Amino acid sequence: MNPTKIKLHKSSNTLELCYAESTGDVSYTLSAEYLRISSPSAEVRGHSPDQAVLQVGKSKVKLVGLEGVGHYAVKLEFDDGHDSGLYTWNYLHDLSVNEQKHWDAYLQKLDSSKQSRDPHTSIVQFV
Repeated sequence: MNPTKIKLHKSSNTLELCYAESTGDVSYTLSAEYLRISSPSAEVRGHSPDQAVLQVGKSKVKLVGLEGVGHYAVKLEFDDGHDSGLYTWNYLHDLSVNEQKHWDAYLQKLDSSKQSRDPHTSIVQFV
Protein backbone atom coordinates (compact mmCIF):
# COMPACT_ATOMS: atom_id res chain seq x y z
CA MET A 1 0.00 0.00 0.00
CA ASN A 2 1.43 3.37 -1.00
CA PRO A 3 1.46 6.20 1.52
CA THR A 4 -0.36 9.38 0.58
CA LYS A 5 2.10 11.48 2.60
CA ILE A 6 5.54 11.01 4.12
CA LYS A 7 6.99 13.58 6.46
CA LEU A 8 10.30 13.61 8.32
CA HIS A 9 9.92 15.31 11.71
CA LYS A 10 13.47 16.20 12.72
CA SER A 11 12.39 17.77 16.02
CA SER A 12 10.81 14.51 17.24
CA ASN A 13 13.17 12.27 15.23
CA THR A 14 10.27 10.42 13.61
CA LEU A 15 8.86 9.59 10.21
CA GLU A 16 5.15 10.11 9.67
CA LEU A 17 3.36 7.98 7.08
CA CYS A 18 -0.22 8.65 6.03
CA TYR A 19 -2.43 6.14 4.22
CA ALA A 20 -5.88 6.44 2.65
CA GLU A 21 -7.79 3.43 3.91
CA SER A 22 -11.42 2.45 3.39
CA THR A 23 -12.25 3.73 6.90
CA GLY A 24 -10.51 7.06 6.26
CA ASP A 25 -7.04 8.51 6.48
CA VAL A 26 -4.69 6.78 8.92
CA SER A 27 -1.27 8.01 10.01
CA TYR A 28 1.59 6.21 11.71
CA THR A 29 4.62 7.74 13.38
CA LEU A 30 7.75 5.60 13.42
CA SER A 31 10.84 6.41 15.48
CA ALA A 32 14.29 6.67 13.94
CA GLU A 33 15.51 3.88 16.21
CA TYR A 34 12.75 1.51 15.05
CA LEU A 35 13.42 2.31 11.39
CA ARG A 36 17.18 1.90 11.86
CA ILE A 37 16.98 -1.48 13.60
CA SER A 38 14.47 -2.60 10.94
CA SER A 39 16.62 -1.56 7.99
CA PRO A 40 16.06 -3.81 4.97
CA SER A 41 19.77 -3.58 4.08
CA ALA A 42 22.02 -6.59 3.66
CA GLU A 43 24.18 -5.08 6.42
CA VAL A 44 21.30 -5.63 8.87
CA ARG A 45 19.31 -8.50 7.38
CA GLY A 46 22.17 -10.40 5.78
CA HIS A 47 21.48 -12.43 2.67
CA SER A 48 19.46 -14.97 4.64
CA PRO A 49 17.76 -14.96 8.06
CA ASP A 50 20.69 -16.76 9.72
CA GLN A 51 23.02 -13.95 8.58
CA ALA A 52 20.96 -11.15 10.18
CA VAL A 53 22.93 -8.83 12.48
CA LEU A 54 21.15 -7.69 15.65
CA GLN A 55 21.33 -3.91 15.85
CA VAL A 56 22.36 -2.75 19.31
CA GLY A 57 22.95 0.66 20.86
CA LYS A 58 20.67 2.54 18.45
CA SER A 59 18.41 4.36 20.93
CA LYS A 60 20.04 7.74 20.18
CA VAL A 61 20.29 7.40 16.39
CA LYS A 62 18.84 10.30 14.40
CA LEU A 63 17.05 10.24 11.06
CA VAL A 64 18.74 12.95 8.99
CA GLY A 65 17.61 12.39 5.43
CA LEU A 66 14.94 10.96 3.18
CA GLU A 67 15.15 10.37 -0.57
CA GLY A 68 12.48 8.98 -2.87
CA VAL A 69 13.49 6.05 -5.07
CA GLY A 70 11.28 5.72 -8.12
CA HIS A 71 7.62 5.16 -7.34
CA TYR A 72 8.17 2.28 -4.97
CA ALA A 73 10.50 3.14 -2.08
CA VAL A 74 12.48 5.61 0.01
CA LYS A 75 16.07 5.59 1.15
CA LEU A 76 16.61 6.77 4.71
CA GLU A 77 19.82 8.32 6.03
CA PHE A 78 20.81 8.05 9.68
CA ASP A 79 23.40 10.02 11.63
CA ASP A 80 25.41 6.86 12.35
CA GLY A 81 26.26 6.77 8.63
CA HIS A 82 23.79 4.04 7.71
CA ASP A 83 22.04 4.84 4.43
CA SER A 84 21.70 1.53 2.60
CA GLY A 85 18.57 -0.48 2.13
CA LEU A 86 15.43 0.61 0.33
CA TYR A 87 12.25 0.87 2.37
CA THR A 88 9.58 -0.17 -0.13
CA TRP A 89 6.01 1.03 0.30
CA ASN A 90 4.91 -2.49 1.28
CA TYR A 91 7.71 -2.82 3.84
CA LEU A 92 6.94 0.59 5.39
CA HIS A 93 3.26 -0.34 5.61
CA ASP A 94 4.16 -3.59 7.36
CA LEU A 95 6.45 -1.73 9.78
CA SER A 96 3.57 0.67 10.47
CA VAL A 97 0.70 -1.73 11.05
CA ASN A 98 2.81 -4.36 12.84
CA GLU A 99 5.03 -2.00 14.82
CA GLN A 100 4.28 -3.48 18.25
CA LYS A 101 4.87 -7.06 17.07
CA HIS A 102 8.19 -6.14 15.40
CA TRP A 103 9.33 -4.02 18.35
CA ASP A 104 8.50 -6.75 20.89
CA ALA A 105 10.44 -9.31 18.83
CA TYR A 106 13.43 -6.94 18.70
CA LEU A 107 13.37 -6.37 22.47
CA GLN A 108 13.18 -10.14 23.00
CA LYS A 109 16.27 -10.66 20.79
CA LEU A 110 18.14 -7.94 22.69
CA ASP A 111 17.24 -9.55 26.00
CA SER A 112 18.17 -13.05 24.82
CA SER A 113 21.57 -11.85 23.64
CA LYS A 114 22.08 -9.68 26.74
CA GLN A 115 22.48 -6.55 24.62
CA SER A 116 21.16 -3.01 25.06
CA ARG A 117 19.44 -0.28 23.08
CA ASP A 118 21.68 2.21 24.88
CA PRO A 119 24.84 3.02 22.91
CA HIS A 120 26.80 3.58 26.13
CA THR A 121 25.96 0.31 27.85
CA SER A 122 28.20 -2.66 27.60
CA ILE A 123 27.11 -5.78 29.33
CA VAL A 124 29.98 -7.69 30.88
CA GLN A 125 29.57 -11.32 31.74
CA PHE A 126 31.80 -13.12 34.21
CA VAL A 127 32.03 -16.88 33.99
